[in-house]
Amino acid sequence: MTDLAGRFRALWDELAPVGRDTGSGGYLRYALTEPELWLRAWFREQADRRVMRVREDGNGNLFAWWGDPAAGDAVLTGSHFDSVPHGGTYDGPLGIVSAFLAVDELRAAGVNPVRPVVVGAFVEEEGARFGVPCLGSRLLTGEIAVERAAGLRDAAGVSFAEALGGRPAGADPALLGRFAAFVELHVEQGRALVELDAPVAVASAIWPHGRWRFDFHGEGNHAGTTRMADRRDPMLTYAFTVLAANKEARLRDAHATVARVAVEPNATNAIPSRVTGWLDARAAEPATLHGLVEAVRAKAAERARRDGTELTLTEESATPLVAFDGGLAKRLATLLDAPVLPTGAGHDAGVLAAHLPTAMLFVRNPTGVSHSPAESATDADCAAGVTALARVLEELACR
Repeated sequence: MTDLAGRFRALWDELAPVGRDTGSGGYLRYALTEPELWLRAWFREQADRRVMRVREDGNGNLFAWWGDPAAGDAVLTGSHFDSVPHGGTYDGPLGIVSAFLAVDELRAAGVNPVRPVVVGAFVEEEGARFGVPCLGSRLLTGEIAVERAAGLRDAAGVSFAEALGGRPAGADPALLGRFAAFVELHVEQGRALVELDAPVAVASAIWPHGRWRFDFHGEGNHAGTTRMADRRDPMLTYAFTVLAANKEARLRDAHATVARVAVEPNATNAIPSRVTGWLDARAAEPATLHGLVEAVRAKAAERARRDGTELTLTEESATPLVAFDGGLAKRLATLLDAPVLPTGAGHDAGVLAAHLPTAMLFVRNPTGVSHSPAESATDADCAAGVTALARVLEELACR
């Protein structure tokens, strides 16, 4: 094991136990809950060790500055701490740990930035607690209204404003204006790098994607006394919609997933009165995504008429096609001699890309699995990711 791989492992092991579920082996690091708050304190401690000043933007996002926060043309890097339910260990934290280690590498080499280097930790990237992904970066950039964000509630009824400790500050053009570029390092969420036999890649684009809530209303009734012909069962409409989403996505070479459902009254011996399902849909092109969601909606509405139920469709979030800064991506791919890959996964980088030059680096994931305990990366590949990120920061901030 190289020295850098060993230092990565030592730092990584400080985070590994935090929020881990002993049953599934996955992580329950929801935004602004105890595990994530511990990680935020760890972030401040790491910044203090490196004499980096930490600033919070009023939206829950943390920024550790190597250089003067008042200076312009800063290069931002980092990622997020929060996880999906029972998620993997690398998604998010890898980008933050790698950023601090990249700063260490530059300092050890005697390289000093001529523009500030900033390590960021964005809040609620996964949307697992309050329902809107990339909430922190959306607030910072003004892509979500403060009132809406403040009123978002988790499953226990706690609002984002309550969890944050006050109303979010919202858009901060002055802070955004201090950043000249953003580079997010992330574990690959697929196996392309395994097939290419490469430890690191540069991202080209993020597929357009979004989340839609399907509310199916019917008539609650007794499971044992209600004739099949007399039922208005929203579960049937929901089940049909799940199958329709799968079929329509396959026809378009797109992705559709329904993995979250809520049922009322959720009793074994009662026909549901309401079923709510959430559709996650993604496609390579905006027109394909629109066609997919519209086809699912139309099929669900037709089935609802047949079942005697009612459908309400709500768009909860939507992210357009993100083509990362082509010049920056090409520059970094040449610098690192790395392949260039698109991704179907959303990231804070996708939000920030509309406001400043943005790039992403991917680190090889041998399993190709993500949002699951099976997500993985070797210490050697993580060290390669740190080295690549350090070279990128040197290129962008130290020349």
